[in-house]
Amino acid sequence: MPNSRTLEGKHALVTGGGRGIGAAIARQLVAAGAHVTVLGRRLDVVQALADELPEQVHAVAADVANAEQVHAAFEAARARFGAISILVNNAGQAHSAPFLKTDAALWNQMLSVNLTGSFLCTQAALPDMVQARWGRIVNVASTAGLAGYAYVAAYCAAKHGVIGMTRALALEVAKKGITVNAVCPGYTETDILKDSIANVMAKTGRTEAQAREEFTAGNPQGRLVQPDEVADAVLWLCATSAASITGQSIAVCGGEVMV
Repeated sequence: MPNSRTLEGKHALVTGGGRGIGAAIARQLVAAGAHVTVLGRRLDVVQALADELPEQVHAVAADVANAEQVHAAFEAARARFGAISILVNNAGQAHSAPFLKTDAALWNQMLSVNLTGSFLCTQAALPDMVQARWGRIVNVASTAGLAGYAYVAAYCAAKHGVIGMTRALALEVAKKGITVNAVCPGYTETDILKDSIANVMAKTGRTEAQAREEFTAGNPQGRLVQPDEVADAVLWLCATSAASITGQSIAVCGGEVMV
């Protein structure tokens, strides 16, 4: 784990940074000395986090799947804290449906937010890193990018795509001082999981405890992953000491998936 303030002078941008895993990552990066831009679809959500640490955190709003909004948000980020050294692609959505009930709208939504959003944000940040000959890109994927899960074909396809993009780009920029990795959480205590639990309760009549047990059953440790645990893995990958770690997909899931 990086020592305190080891990212001093670095500018990190975290998408989906207003709550859950993204907020935990932003706080860890600030603690390590970085200036952090948090990007979210809703400005009020990311601004609430920025208000906690106004000198170190800047909030911008954009839909990561909209190229024009991404460009404008990244320019605003540079105007505040300068060139971007670290990009954490954390923004994402997860919706479930049986395969034959997965329509084109759901399919395209899962790919646009989870995969195209990571592509657009990476294209926006990468020139700064190439010019500096130093950079860290961390894509928050999912164990769904490493394994298959029933009823989330579109989400699995998108997260597998994120991991494929991670590996390809890691090779492309390997000699430029830039690393590209993915962190793949299992079921994590976030708002997305709360929505999934509520969905199970509504569709099956199970209690909250029974629905929660369904999500923890696949974790050999018998528990949910915590956002800070994912943030710890991201922080490690952003450190100078992780310069030889690239093209990797690191599962943070209590042993549910082993690669």
